[in-house]
Parts: sequence; structure tokens; C-alpha cells
Amino acid sequence: MRDDIGLIIRKYSLKNASDYGKASLNSVIGKVLGENADLRARANEIRAIAVSIVDEVNKLSKEEIEKELSSFTFTKVEKIKEHRFIIPNPQEGVITRFAPEPSGYPHIGHAKAMFLEYEVANDYNGKMLLRFDDTNPKKEKQEYVDAMKDAMSWLGVKYAKESYTSDSMKKIYDIAKSLIEKGFIYSTKASIEEIKEARAKGTTISGRENSKQENLELWDQMLGNKFNEGEIVLLLKSDLSATNSVMRDPTMFRIISAPHYRQGEKYVVWPTYDFEAPFMDSWEGITHAMRSKEYELREELYYKMLDLTGMRKPTLVHFSRLDIKNSVISKRHLVPLVESGKLWGWNDPRLPTIQGLKTRGICQEAIKNFALRFGIGKQEKEVDWDFLIKENRQVLDSTSRHLFLVRNPILLELKGDHKTEVELSNNPNSEMGKRKLEIGNKVYIEQEDWDSIKDGEIFRLKDFANVKANKKENLLETVEAKELPKLKIHWVPEKGAVKASLIKIGNLLNDDDSFNENSLENIECVAESSAKGLKQDEIVQLERIGYSILHDKKKMEFILSE
Repeated sequence: MRDDIGLIIRKYSLKNASDYGKASLNSVIGKVLGENADLRARANEIRAIAVSIVDEVNKLSKEEIEKELSSFTFTKVEKIKEHRFIIPNPQEGVITRFAPEPSGYPHIGHAKAMFLEYEVANDYNGKMLLRFDDTNPKKEKQEYVDAMKDAMSWLGVKYAKESYTSDSMKKIYDIAKSLIEKGFIYSTKASIEEIKEARAKGTTISGRENSKQENLELWDQMLGNKFNEGEIVLLLKSDLSATNSVMRDPTMFRIISAPHYRQGEKYVVWPTYDFEAPFMDSWEGITHAMRSKEYELREELYYKMLDLTGMRKPTLVHFSRLDIKNSVISKRHLVPLVESGKLWGWNDPRLPTIQGLKTRGICQEAIKNFALRFGIGKQEKEVDWDFLIKENRQVLDSTSRHLFLVRNPILLELKGDHKTEVELSNNPNSEMGKRKLEIGNKVYIEQEDWDSIKDGEIFRLKDFANVKANKKENLLETVEAKELPKLKIHWVPEKGAVKASLIKIGNLLNDDDSFNENSLENIECVAESSAKGLKQDEIVQLERIGYSILHDKKKMEFILSE
């Protein structure tokens, strides 16, 4: 049988190499498993065999590949599209779901999850559903729901259907009652500390020996609001000695007395994520439930809940979280800062929220490219913000206007013969037209540039003229130069200059996690006259500085995106 598998793998390796110049291991495996359903349970074995075969095929010449490929036949069914994402149990018409809890504003981590689920569904000619897992009234708000939907709209992520777990509470209660009747779930009045200690020691939790009838009566009392919050919980009767600690009688339901943003005071008994997620996925027809790697240990529990009820099982797909150096995503850090007024709000450009990235001038396509570049892999990796900034530059390189803006300006007199007008390209990398600047007898340059230039040094005012520095008299003299000076600096003519400011962003927190009071630097500037024609929130390339967004047109305030 191994020889047969090897032949199938070689067939698709040759075809992939013929089509794309080189065989891709993941593409070959995806093709083999996608068209040979009986082999999917042996995915690890297939991969081990494929590694050497793909390597062998990639060493063949083009002529050798075509010659050997001619001995194989391909049916129309086999000629399906190549998939960008390799998932277990692949099939056409995949249904995924993006299921955030509406307990905060969406951030870059949410962007990775939503884009992965959206693109995987598209890749397999399927669809993505949006479901708000809203079963903790203390944390959730309508404003967070609205913020998530706004972020998805701005990012261009579309969903086929919108649902809320809290709308399915009656169905969830029915499942709970049936599991109590079967003896799979029991009630306990043990404290949180007592439950934790019992799980750690593998000892029995009080209430575990309750009869089914006792548990049903207690369940009815819970629903009838006869208990206070923390007095009683429902646990799954599982295995207190399980190696996987998740399986040690996990919590299924608890009482939360706070009013719900959507359901009001209709319910006080709320399911945990471990209880509701598998049933919601099964009910909604999800084929592939994608979750971050932190939930991987809970996979056993997910499938156990479906086994107990005999319900359809989706395929779980786990991917690594997006951890970014010098970035703060935790609400524990962010909420106090926002509420204290130290930040502008959840749209502060120092924040990794989607709103914050938008304020900062990070465009949608850059966020998408950044989120997808790490794929579905589970390998944890901390990445630098520079990756996102690089993606942003690449997207904006041919679409943004260029502009001269001078920080901490010094005004210098300009002597000698020179043009009274200069024409500059709006973007040298694309056809975006030109702009004209009128030039009088004075120009602004950056104080830092002036301080670094030696007296008598010849340099070039970019795209305008060669000049010699006269530092004693604070002036510039135009000169003829045989060769173009190596030093080129940007400048702004005094004529038509616009007062402006530039906000530079630093790390939000210090090394000790305290708030960095200097995380925003506001720099006085002057901009060329064409800045008046910019639109609010337009992103431009500030020459020698970087990409920036016009945050406030009235104040001519820019935020440096880099």
C-alpha cells in the first residue's frame, strides 16, 4: 500500500512542478488528501512520505518531469484549483465562523482570526459566518459589537450570516437538561477555591454523587433565580485524574446576575464557552471551526460534548496567536489607560486596535497582508511592528502623494540666481501628475540638517538647486556644481508655506509596564503650499520622513505612521 501512496504523491508532485516550476510540499499534500478521502486519517504518514518525493521531483530537469508526467492520466475531477491554505479534512464549500466575544474593541489579533477564517472559506468556495459568543453579561456591551462590525466593514471582511449565542439560550438549556438527566452533568455548591483544589489533587468534588433527580431540582432552582452568584455551578462529570487538566470536571454553567446588553434580565444562568461553542458550531453547520492555539488543549472537551449528545462534529483547526513586540493588546493594561483619559480613546494611534491602526494611517490591505503572512501554522512567533510598517509602505508606494514637510524649521535666506518656480512629481513611482511650488528668497530646512552641515559645504536642495552653506550669516548661496552633491535635503519655500505639526509615536508602556508619558511627541513643522489641497485622512509620503496621515486638516496635523 505504501508503494501505491508513493505513486499518488509522485503523480501530484510532478503535476505541481510542471505547472509552477517547482513542487510545493503543502500543495501536493492538499491535492492528495483533497481527492483521496480515505487517506485523510493518515495525514502525518502522507507528509512524511511526501517530503522525500517532493525533494526528488524538484531535482529533476523540466524535460524529465514532462516525460515522467506523460505516463499519468488526470481526470476532470482531479483538475481542481490549487488551494492557498492547507486544512485538515479539506472539502469544497467550507463553512467557517468568526466568533469573537464582544468584550472589548477589536485589535490586530482579531484581524488575523477574521482574515484567516474569511480567506480559508473563500479558498474552498465556501462562506464565513459571524457569531458573537456573548454569554458573559459582565464583560459584554453593544458598543463592542458595533465596533467589531465597523472594523470588519472597513477591512472588507464579509460574512454570510450574523448570529448571537445568547439568542440560542433556550436550545442551550434543553441540551443542559438532557445531559443532567443522563447523569453527565452535576451541580455543586463548592467554592471556586474548593473546586480548584479538588481538580489539582484529583479528589471528589462535593455534589458529584448527587442523584439525577437532585441535580434536576437544583437546575430548576438555578433557572428560577433561587441562588446568588457564586453559590452554585454545574460541572461535567468527567475524569478528575485526567492527564489533561481541562477534562477534570470542567465548569459548564454559572450564575451571573448582571443584566445582559442584548437579553436584559431574561437569564441568570449562563453557559461557559466550553459548553456552548461545540453546540453552536454544530447547529450552524460549521465545517471547520478555527481557533487560536491557546484552545488546543480544550479540543478533547469540545469533541466530548458532541459525543455525549451525538451531534455532528466540525473539524477543529488551531493557529498561532499574533504576538507583537512592544505591543499591548491586553485589556488589563488598556482599559485603565483609556478610562483615565491618558489616551485619546480606543482610536488612539498608539493602540493596536483596528481603530488605532486606522488613525495611525495603516491601510486595510497592509493589515490583511500582515495578518495572512503567518498562515495557519501553530508555531508561536513574536514579530516586530516593522513587518506591518513594511507591508504598509509596499501598499502605499505607488498610491500616495509625496510632500515636503520640514520639522523644527529654520528659515534661511537664499541668494544667487535660481528658479522662481519648480515642478515636482506627485509620485515618482506612478503617474499621479505634478505640482508646482513658487520660490521666493527664503526657504525652510530642518534645524537638525543645518546643525550637521559644515560652513561652506555644498549640498542640494532636493529637486531644486545646489547651494553652499554660509553659517555665519544664516544663508544659502546657489552654486554651479560639476557633480551632483551627495547630500540632498528636503526644504519648503517660505512663500506659501503652511504651519503644520507632526505627531511621532513611541512605545505605549515603559519596561516596567508603567505608562510612557513621552509616547507621543508633537513636532512643530512647516509644509509646502500644496498641503492645503490634501483631504482629511489622506496618507502621504513625507520626503525623507515617512508615510503619514493627515489627522486634522484644520490644524494641519499629521501622524507619522512609521
